[in-house]
Amino acid sequence: MNFPKFQRLVEERSGFRTMESPTASGEYFSDSCGDMYNFFLKIGPGAVIDDISYFTTGCGFGTATCSLVVDLAKGKTVDEAAAITAGDIEAQLDGYPDKKKDYPERALEALHVALDDYRAKVASGAVADYAAMPRVETPRAEPAAAPAANGQPEKLVISLR
Repeated sequence: MNFPKFQRLVEERSGFRTMESPTASGEYFSDSCGDMYNFFLKIGPGAVIDDISYFTTGCGFGTATCSLVVDLAKGKTVDEAAAITAGDIEAQLDGYPDKKKDYPERALEALHVALDDYRAKVASGAVADYAAMPRVETPRAEPAAAPAANGQPEKLVISLR
């Protein structure tokens, strides 16, 4: 397991936020440990996931796993995101400890519930069928971080106690 990457994911919690007016959302509750995972999606033309965020009551492995799902799903179509596998997630950390191997499945279950929510809303006419609209290709510019006094990019670190 790539522990430095895991630690960075837990500290930075990429995508950890609720979303105002998501196109779709999905929740999964794990009976085995009591963790809850919730993904929020904004879908755009071409059924592309323009924005994705999550909220979890889970531990560091839950947080890290959901952050990996955010990284893997953002910019993909709904169908491409549905094809993300537990193996894809595990590969991002060079594997999981044996006792934590089910975390990718938990996070993917919540993502699939959100994707199904989107599909159900399209079928009922509650939201537009973005898949019928042409995909808009926009270059993704990385935000530039302002250097701190020491010349290094400034980072926001959230400490959990």
